[in-house]
Amino acid sequence: MAIKDADYLSKLQNYYAKHHSFPSYARLCRVLGLAAKSAVNKVLLRLVEQGYLKRTVDEVWVPAESFFERKLSDTPVVAGLPTFVSNVTADPFMIDQFLINNPSKTILVPVQGDSMINAGINDGDVVVVELGPTANNGNIVVAAVDDQFTVKTLGKKRGKAVLLPANDSYPIIRPKESLEIIGVVVGLIRKYGK
Repeated sequence: MAIKDADYLSKLQNYYAKHHSFPSYARLCRVLGLAAKSAVNKVLLRLVEQGYLKRTVDEVWVPAESFFERKLSDTPVVAGLPTFVSNVTADPFMIDQFLINNPSKTILVPVQGDSMINAGINDGDVVVVELGPTANNGNIVVAAVDDQFTVKTLGKKRGKAVLLPANDSYPIIRPKESLEIIGVVVGLIRKYGK
């Protein structure tokens, strides 16, 4: 991608993130810093060729899947002692492709409370849940226990299914009547700051 097109794409991505749509050609001239609608059209057509945009049957510009790619460094950051890194490059990366295996069977569920903090799940996080009625012992699950929803680790005590918190301040949940697995937690989304 040409440097100028990468700049135009960044401006469109920022605009789309804020407004969830693309503006008129006149507004696009200002957003992209171009003087003519014909110049905007040429940019949009190049971005279509590169797989970032597409046009609906109603002639509306919409993002293509690649529009939502984010850069993924090929060099991991060290969470221990700092290490010298000589060259960091970034490849395209789709968050959905990383987190979601079965889109039609996946939901995002906001978390309230701190019963799973020692498993790295905090109040305000969003868990990525693959829906299904079965889970393995040790899986973190979203479950309905006695008609109340919770996120816990599925375990067994004395041969019976229980839900284990990841915070010693909370008790093990032993179903009185019913335990239904809604799905298995396969990922987590956390946003820092505002």
